[in-house]
Amino acid sequence: MSLVMFPGMGMFKPLLGFKGFSFKNISAGLNLKTCCHTSIYTTTHRSWIHSSAECLQGVHSPEQEIVIALGSNVGDRIQNFNEALCLMKKSGINITRHSCLYETEPAYVTDQPLFLNSAIRGTTKLGPHELLKVLKQIEKDLGRTDGIRYGPRPIDLDILFYGKLKIESEALTVPHERIWERPFVVAPLMDLLGSSIDSDTVASWHSFSRKSGGLFELWEHLGGESSIGREGLRRVLPIGSVLWDWSKRTHVMGVLNVTPDSFSDGGKFQAVEAAISQVRLLISEGADIIDIGAQSTRPFASRLAADEELQRLIPILEAIIQIPEVKGKLLSVDTFYADVALEAVKRGVHIVNDVSGGQLDPKILTVVGELGVPYVVMHMRGDPTTMQSNENLQYEDVCKQVASELYARVNRAELSGIPLWRIIIDPGVGFSKKTEHNLKLLMGLSSIRREMGKKSLAASYAPILVGPSRKRFLGEICDRTDPVERDPATIAAVTAGILGGANIIRVHNVGFNLDAAKFCDALLKQRKTSGIYV
Repeated sequence: MSLVMFPGMGMFKPLLGFKGFSFKNISAGLNLKTCCHTSIYTTTHRSWIHSSAECLQGVHSPEQEIVIALGSNVGDRIQNFNEALCLMKKSGINITRHSCLYETEPAYVTDQPLFLNSAIRGTTKLGPHELLKVLKQIEKDLGRTDGIRYGPRPIDLDILFYGKLKIESEALTVPHERIWERPFVVAPLMDLLGSSIDSDTVASWHSFSRKSGGLFELWEHLGGESSIGREGLRRVLPIGSVLWDWSKRTHVMGVLNVTPDSFSDGGKFQAVEAAISQVRLLISEGADIIDIGAQSTRPFASRLAADEELQRLIPILEAIIQIPEVKGKLLSVDTFYADVALEAVKRGVHIVNDVSGGQLDPKILTVVGELGVPYVVMHMRGDPTTMQSNENLQYEDVCKQVASELYARVNRAELSGIPLWRIIIDPGVGFSKKTEHNLKLLMGLSSIRREMGKKSLAASYAPILVGPSRKRFLGEICDRTDPVERDPATIAAVTAGILGGANIIRVHNVGFNLDAAKFCDALLKQRKTSGIYV
C-alpha cells in the first residue's frame, strides 16, 4: 500500500493490490516510470495511470528542483563537503543555493564525533532513482562503507525534496522520512528558502510538512532560530583551520594599507619594516584579522594593474607571514583582482575581501571558489573613480536597494562555486553613498538582513562586516578634516553597527574600537539574557 498526498488535495489516495505503477504529472510536464510501490497522483486529471512494473528510469521533462542534505563527521569534514559538491556538479546536478554550515551533536548514536551539516538546492534532469544512484556512488567514492545505522561516516547525502513529487518505494522515500524530527536537517533546509514563497515548488515543500504554517511552523516547533548556538547546533564559517562561530563576539579587522595614496595612512607603511611594525601594533592592540591592501579604493583613486598591485603586496605579505605574532591570527587581502587573490592565498592569506563583490574582475569568483577561502562581498556601484557620481548616488530606499544588489552578487558568487557558508557581506559604508545613506545603513543592518531574507534566509544569517573607520562622512558630521581625528566618531559608528547586527568591524585604530566592541557585546549579551529588545 502506498499513500501519496499532493498540495491542495486535502486527502490521501490509497493504492491496493498493485505491484507497480507508472505515473504522469500533466501539470508539471513529467513522464516517469516507477517500480515497487512508487505512486504519484495526477492532480490535473485526478486519476491514476497504471502500467507494468518497471524501475524508475528518468525524467523526460524540464529540470526538477531538488534539495540534498549533506553530513560528515569522519576525516576532514570540510574537504569531504568540497569534494561532494564538486562531484555533484560533475554528475548532472546544478547547484543554485547553499545553506549555512552547522556543527551539530550526533543524534541516535551519540558516542561519535561532532557532525557538520549543510544542504544545497539545485536542479537536475536525473530521475529520482538515477539521482539516488549518483549520490550513493559519490558516498562510496568518498570512502563511505556499510556500518552501523546513524554511525560515523565521511559523507552522507540524502534527497530531501524532488520537484513537487512525493515518492514512496523500497529504495527511496521523498520527502526524506525523518526530516520532520531533525533540527540538524531542518535548519539548513530553512536556509535554502526565503521568507517569501517564490514558486509552486516551494509551496509544495511547505505543504509536505503537514503544518498549517508550513516549514516555518515546523522549524519553530523544533526550536527555531532560538536553538542556534545552543543544544548542539551552531552556525560556523570555516576560516583557516578553525570553524568560526560569529555569534560569540564581535571580531576586529585591523587595516594595513601598503599604498602611497590611501586616504588615511597612504605612504606610511610601504616599506617592509614599517608594515611589520604596524602589524605588530595592530595585533598587540587585539586585532583578530589583518586586512592588507595594496591598492587605494578611496573616491576618485585611479586603478592600479594587477601586476603593480602584486609588486607592492608580495614582499610585505611574505615578511608578515614570517613574524611569530601572526600565529593564530587571520590574514585578509583587500583586492578585486583574481590574480592578486590567488597569489595572496598561495602565500598564506585566509580571506579575500573584494570591495567590488566580483564586479570589477568577474574571474575572482571562480578563483575564490577553487581556493576554498571565505569571500567578503561588498556593495559598491561603479568603481572608485565613478562610485561618487550623481548616477551612483541615487537611492529611493538605500537599505532595500543595497540588500537587493548585494544579494544579486551573493547569488552570482554561489553560482560561481563559492558556497554561501564561505560568504561575508559588507554593505559598503562610504562606497557610492552620501552621508545620509551611510547613517541609514549603520542604523538599518537588521532591515538589510530582513530584505535579503525574503529571497534567501541563509544570506540573511551571513556575517556582516562594516568599515566606517575614519571615513569622510564622519569628518563632515564632526567637522574633522584630518582622518586620524575621526577615531572618536569611528567608535560611535562601529557601536551603532555592532548593536545593529555587525559581526566584524574594519578599523585603523584597533585598541579603542576593540573596547567599544567588548562593551557592545556585553550589552547584547545582557539584552539576550534579559529579553529586552528595542
